Amino acid sequence: MKTSVEATGKNIEQAIENALFELKAPREDVDIKILSEGGLFKKAKVVVSISQDEIEKYQKREKLKEEEEKPKPQPPKPEPKPKPEKVEVKKQEKVEEQPKPQPKAKPQEDKIEATQFVEGLLKAFGKDAQVSEIEEDEVVKIEVSGENLNDLIGYRGETMFALSYLMNTICKRGKKKQVLDICDYREKRAQSLKSLASRMAAKVAKTGRYAKLEPMDASERRIIHLALQDNEKVTTMSKGTEPKRYVIIFPREYRE
Repeated sequence: MKTSVEATGKNIEQAIENALFELKAPREDVDIKILSEGGLFKKAKVVVSISQDEIEKYQKREKLKEEEEKPKPQPPKPEPKPKPEKVEVKKQEKVEEQPKPQPKAKPQEDKIEATQFVEGLLKAFGKDAQVSEIEEDEVVKIEVSGENLNDLIGYRGETMFALSYLMNTICKRGKKKQVLDICDYREKRAQSLKSLASRMAAKVAKTGRYAKLEPMDASERRIIHLALQDNEKVTTMSKGTEPKRYVIIFPREYRE
């Protein structure tokens, strides 16, 4: 490894640059000694040497370079694998497949009766009431009687109608429809709707203007239609979509 280089140039600066290029060192790592400043027909000459406190760094660099330039040993070539010998495989005799056991059918669960369902609801709500069943030609009535049951009826029967729908969904009874009635609410509501139909029909016949009733469920709308089906002055029609379907009462000549 060179630690000192003598170089020449047209001037001192060029001589130093030539020496630094040959040493591959920056100016801050060297000591410079001027031998000749040069002149008209004479070149400048300098001696540039690696500083004593930087020599160790350049020695390490040179050693690392030598290590990298050494030829690396080639890994031994893998020996060729012997070809596997052919092994004759005897055909296995066919084994008769045994029929797979069929899963046992689950036993059908006992159907929940409507009365049992309603009794369970009453127990869940902490109500002390009696449940009875009356079967007619097309409808099975599940009647509930007792005290403090208004919260199970709800505003205009909304809660009772919802419970009745739930009962029909869970406790199906063939083709017969099951109807839940609490404290004879349906009968009382039917009388109230008939009176409403009569009053509104008289108003429509007098004013000649139609009347729109509040939304009702199908059973209540049917009561209005039946109450006015024979009225000579007015007629009825259901409009809207569930659950906000309603009845309109208007003069019969409009319909015709």
